[in-house]
Amino acid sequence: MGVGQQNTNRQQDTGNEDWDALKGDVGDIAGAAVERSRYFIDSAREQATDYVDRRKDDIAQSVADFATSLRESTHSFDERPNIRAVVDTAAEGLEQLADTIRERTFADFFNDFEDVVRRRPATVAAVTVAVGFLTARFIKSTAEDLRHDRMSTNIAQGGQGRAPQGQRSRAKART
Repeated sequence: MGVGQQNTNRQQDTGNEDWDALKGDVGDIAGAAVERSRYFIDSAREQATDYVDRRKDDIAQSVADFATSLRESTHSFDERPNIRAVVDTAAEGLEQLADTIRERTFADFFNDFEDVVRRRPATVAAVTVAVGFLTARFIKSTAEDLRHDRMSTNIAQGGQGRAPQGQRSRAKART
């Protein structure tokens, strides 16, 4: 083996050592980044859980207050015992719900929700679609109401409000 060949082998060995050292450094940095991200995720989860646990007491109190109001409203149904019984039963159910909310942690609720999702994915999907549809209808209705209110305000101020497409075509049909 010649001297040139030995120098080439040493350079390759040095290059491999540098490469291995670089891979080790990158691995250490990646490990530290993963560890730090786990810490941040755990911290965020803990803060969110603490916030929800504090708010759940407020929600439980609101449900209990609603149950009390519902129970107080039964005085007007003295002549109708069937209706009063239904309202009392509903108020009792709401009081039980308020107690359940107070007694359980957010983690308990989340675990129950996860169990339902795993056991009945089709039902959860259907409910999600229905909620999405209702939300879209609500947003669309609210936008139409805002548009109508803006148009009414413009007309009341003497400006020419721009009528929605359906109203313009009806106005043209009348003329």
